[in-house]
Amino acid sequence: MQGRLPQFRQLTFPALLFILFIVSRQSASAQPAMQTILIPAGAFQMGSDDGLSDERPAHQVALEAFSIARTPVTNAQFADFLNVIGAVGENGERYFDSTDSDARVHLRGRRWIADTGSEEHPVVEVSWFGAKAFCEWVGMRLPTEAEWEKASRGTDGRRYPWGNEEPDRTRAQYDSGWNDTERVGRFPKGASPYGVLDMAGNAWEWVSSAYRPYPYNPKDGREDQRGGPVRSTRGGGQDSGPDEITTTQRGRNLSREPQGGHHNIGFRCAK
Repeated sequence: MQGRLPQFRQLTFPALLFILFIVSRQSASAQPAMQTILIPAGAFQMGSDDGLSDERPAHQVALEAFSIARTPVTNAQFADFLNVIGAVGENGERYFDSTDSDARVHLRGRRWIADTGSEEHPVVEVSWFGAKAFCEWVGMRLPTEAEWEKASRGTDGRRYPWGNEEPDRTRAQYDSGWNDTERVGRFPKGASPYGVLDMAGNAWEWVSSAYRPYPYNPKDGREDQRGGPVRSTRGGGQDSGPDEITTTQRGRNLSREPQGGHHNIGFRCAK
């Protein structure tokens, strides 16, 4: 090590600036780490015969094993994506609506930065195209609607991720003010059977699937990833009531066009 120091000192000032530039570019383009949880293969009950019409009928769905992010994507993580990829796709798809007053990521000078105090809150105002692009950027994908529901409820048909007990403020952020989100991972008592967090309330979540009637069939075109059809959203948001944050709710009353953002729709990734 002592033999290398004189060589480093002999570097010219422009060379040092170039090294610092390369290091800073690598740091800026670093992809955020996604902590994931493995969901085992097997069948589970999807939907509910006691729910709304679009939650019926309850039916069995068999899935291969997959992994899903433990928490939703945050404002800070999505800002990293915007700084590398940008807010518009190659074909003109809008990834993020920063002009809406509910957005918590903004362009400051030449960089996208999460608002102070909201860095670890779930990102919202992301379009389905933006959610899909982010997940692909980190080497993942959006979960299917069936994968999301299994990760949320397990195999015992429970109403909420934590069981059948009604929600309270120790388990989820719900029935609250407009855009009154909490940081991700804030409610460990609300974990699903597999330990996945924030699957009830705080922010609805995009899934890959088009919004179509049950039974779920991945081969009927609902998993066509070219966009176009209205997409399903799951989990409920911070302003949802107790009946809207169940494991089977499908966000039927939201505006879910894939090219638009929404004040309480975020996402998480799977693989």
